[in-house]
Amino acid sequence: MLNNKQKKYLMALANKERAVFQIGKEGLSFNLCNAIADYLRVNELVKVSILKSAGVEVREAAIEIASTIDCEVVKTIGRVIILYKKAKEPKIELPC
Repeated sequence: MLNNKQKKYLMALANKERAVFQIGKEGLSFNLCNAIADYLRVNELVKVSILKSAGVEVREAAIEIASTIDCEVVKTIGRVIILYKKAKEPKIELPC
């Protein structure tokens, strides 16, 4: 579980990045969740944007992705979800 200091640090890192994945009219799929999980194994932090045409709510999508691939939701901002999963060999050093 991330504390507030760690979340703020991760949000600052994610602020510089663009959304890597988009959830569109097809909604969440098994393949999309697998792609996000694969990306997180390497990069630890990812931004996912949800298009207006998607048939899912942002918070619902964040919770579903997090529970499916066992990662943490750092923050939902508008239609963007920031996700974090610590790698076996972490690249991001979180503050205490």
